[in-house]
Amino acid sequence: MADAHEGVFVQAPARLHFGMLDPLGTLGRRYGGIGAVMPDPSLLICVTPDDQLRASGPAHQRALTFARTFLEYHRLHCGANIHVLRMLPEHSGLGSGTQLALAVARALAELYDLPRDAASLAQATGRARRSAIGTWAFSRGGFILEGGRRSEHETLAPLLVRCAMPAHWRCVLVVPPGRPGVSGEAESAAFARLPVPPASDVMQVARLVLLSLLPALVEADCITFGRALSEIQCINGRWFAPAQGGDFAPGPSAALIARMRECGAAGVGQSSWGPAVYGIVENEAAAASLAAQVASAMPDRGLILTGPFDNVGARVWRAPREILM
Repeated sequence: MADAHEGVFVQAPARLHFGMLDPLGTLGRRYGGIGAVMPDPSLLICVTPDDQLRASGPAHQRALTFARTFLEYHRLHCGANIHVLRMLPEHSGLGSGTQLALAVARALAELYDLPRDAASLAQATGRARRSAIGTWAFSRGGFILEGGRRSEHETLAPLLVRCAMPAHWRCVLVVPPGRPGVSGEAESAAFARLPVPPASDVMQVARLVLLSLLPALVEADCITFGRALSEIQCINGRWFAPAQGGDFAPGPSAALIARMRECGAAGVGQSSWGPAVYGIVENEAAAASLAAQVASAMPDRGLILTGPFDNVGARVWRAPREILM
């Protein structure tokens, strides 16, 4: 149990979803996917002991829902005060819901001495029912390859590969204004509308991941990694076009991806349902140049961030709760 004068802090980075392997499971395992972690933007919560369950800050109602789900799963009748100090952009393709759910669960697990592993946290909060990228990203950071689910009853798709992203690589992340990405029941309905992808497409994605993307990552070959990732994104775009109205999300996402490609990004794409898009480059100077060129074509009120990839995942620590006052 936590000291009554301590708070449990959890900081969770944004996850980038690079693409799925097989959204309809034609080979027996559904979804699967690849992704990585950006340290910024991130969410930050602090959970303190309390005799009631309460929450404050941005997305506090969602945090309360996740907390109730977690405590009910463990059959606990206890309280906590959840302070959401900083939230990820919601419904932007950065995994805000999963990261908040897992952050709340991880803090409560720390308070009440419950299982802290990724599978337990996801199961107790009802996450990772499709993609497990966000769960493994929260737990491990770095580059993630997960193997998909055999059935709806499987708790968490297996982690097949976790590699550190090269320290000198940089990502330019762009979150344009526009229609929120698909989530919740709308996402379930969107998957239900997807046609069966061509077997040749599914095989090509697997081939690109195994024989181009992963070797390039191990050898820190940004150009080859980016070329493979961009092709995977094109194939995924065709798969999801019937559900999202085009290869990329409605609004400026497609134009921003094209702009980053024209400006020399090694790899480009959309994270999950968007509207967040990204460009990957070899170093800090290239990132600064790319960000400046993207800014000139960026709609007002958008967000542009540059930085390295995160190879740690969520951070958890304890500190006196007085610092919140």
